[in-house]
Amino acid sequence: MTCAQAAAGGSATRTPNPHRGEASLTIAGSPRALRPTFTALVAAEEELGPLFALVERAGEGRLKLPEMVALFWHCLAERDGLSRDALGEAAAAQGLAVCAKPLRALLGAILQGRPSTGSG
Repeated sequence: MTCAQAAAGGSATRTPNPHRGEASLTIAGSPRALRPTFTALVAAEEELGPLFALVERAGEGRLKLPEMVALFWHCLAERDGLSRDALGEAAAAQGLAVCAKPLRALLGAILQGRPSTGSG
């Protein structure tokens, strides 16, 4: 486990924790964890605009494939040499029905936040 993973409350495994708003997307035969950390969401917001507007577009069926891929890219826990184009190709190859599940999880995490792990 890297220091950054430990600081983010993550693990070296690629198993997502749905209680933390994490999801999984299979890319090149390997499941990849998508973690909506603060840093990831800030980066996504800088590229895509306000996250609430992104959620609204998704709810209205107006979210574009490049927007979904950008959100996945910024939330990807470990890139391990994966290019953004390869992520986009994998998402397109799997189709929107498969990508909808991790997308819903990330959008839900954006709206609901995640439970506090502190004691106070």
